Amino acid sequence: MKAEYSLEDGKLLIELAHDSISKYLTSGEIVNIPAKFPRLPPHLAAKHGVFVTLYINGDLRGCIGLPIPIQPLADAVRDMAISAATEDYRFSPITENELGELQIEVSVLSVPEELKLENKEEAKNRIKVGRDGLIIESDWQRGLLLPQVAVEEKWDSEEFLNHTCIKAGLHDECWKEEGTRIYTFHAVIFTEQKNGSVKMTLPE
Repeated sequence: MKAEYSLEDGKLLIELAHDSISKYLTSGEIVNIPAKFPRLPPHLAAKHGVFVTLYINGDLRGCIGLPIPIQPLADAVRDMAISAATEDYRFSPITENELGELQIEVSVLSVPEELKLENKEEAKNRIKVGRDGLIIESDWQRGLLLPQVAVEEKWDSEEFLNHTCIKAGLHDECWKEEGTRIYTFHAVIFTEQKNGSVKMTLPE
């Protein structure tokens, strides 16, 4: 993933996310990607998992994504941006008055890979904070946390595992249980700054 994306890609994806939210909120219409980006780079049309995170004044305002690569990346960014703005149950929908305040982060995900461990306790030694994102599944329950969350919260790998269990609605040490599945993934992260520039963060 490191060499696949450029800063220009990130700027384009964030522009697409902004335009998708604005067009949907103001007119109810969905951005036509081929019309808006007739020369879209081919790798942005490849299928990838992606999360779109919205901030206002540094505070989280919505975050929704697709962990599995089932949509072309640009389409997924468009759709997840709209969903983050209107469907994140933790927040009221974004309003037209807030459009000018939005800062957007787009995280392009690698395909999640299951950690195969004889001893589940070894998970905390296999996970690197700052590089890995986590998915934890048990029966029908699933929790996902992006790599940057552990960095922002200053968690170690064990705390990261515990909080991903909690995100799944499970008890905090569920990752140690035999029936629990642990997946890791990496992300290329494009973060819009207050001055409108874009920062690109690669997996460590």
